[in-house]
Amino acid sequence: MAARPCGIDCGDSAMGLLDIFSKDKRDQRTLAKNIERALSKHAQSGDRLRALEALATDGSEEALYGMLRRFKLQYHKTIEDEQEKEWVFETLVAKGKAVLPAVRRYILSADSVSWPLRILEKVADPEEEMSALISALDRHEPGYERDPTKKIQLLTHVASLKDERAAGIIVPYLKDMDEGVRYTAVEGLLRPKRQEIARTALLELFVSDEEESLRIRLRICEGFAEMGWLVQGFRGSVEKKLPDAYQLDREGHIKRKPQG
Repeated sequence: MAARPCGIDCGDSAMGLLDIFSKDKRDQRTLAKNIERALSKHAQSGDRLRALEALATDGSEEALYGMLRRFKLQYHKTIEDEQEKEWVFETLVAKGKAVLPAVRRYILSADSVSWPLRILEKVADPEEEMSALISALDRHEPGYERDPTKKIQLLTHVASLKDERAAGIIVPYLKDMDEGVRYTAVEGLLRPKRQEIARTALLELFVSDEEESLRIRLRICEGFAEMGWLVQGFRGSVEKKLPDAYQLDREGHIKRKPQG
């Protein structure tokens, strides 16, 4: 069979492919420009908002990730900065689960994640939410970090969940090198339904000679007094470390001393 000659149809096909490639490049350039403008401290607020609106209309993962990066920018006009971030927050939440890939990616890469965690809470189901948090904490294990801000934000969010895995995730951070991280872990464990896992771990921290934070010991005392948890198995060691404002009753409850 003779080969079909490449006439006008082949030429049209080639031109069609060139048009597609050209359009893709134009779209990429437009996306890059909108992201750059949305993140510019020197742009007017109206220009940034128009760029953010264009990114929202685009709706691709890269565009939504670009919108999330707006949370990192600190604009010198505080009111406008907060208004823009609230707009981004509400716009992304309105997109529902479509934003999850970009949100997960941003939570893994960003230094501060308070805004994206709020979005995650709104759009993810409980399993998706916990999965994202576990993935992020895997990159911020207990130990030294120059800036523990993100670790504290992640632990605070985990502590707010009713998921039965939360206590087990938090406990290792009682041994973190940063006092603020340890305090956050203590706060997260002092919940009524977490006694089975939390009580022993908190008492071990309380009696440890390596723990030098009075603030942490006071918070544990306050929490045990509020929860009515016993110091069973640790009484002697606890008595040696009790701050002056607290005492133990006969049963082994930590109580605040009467004033006066």
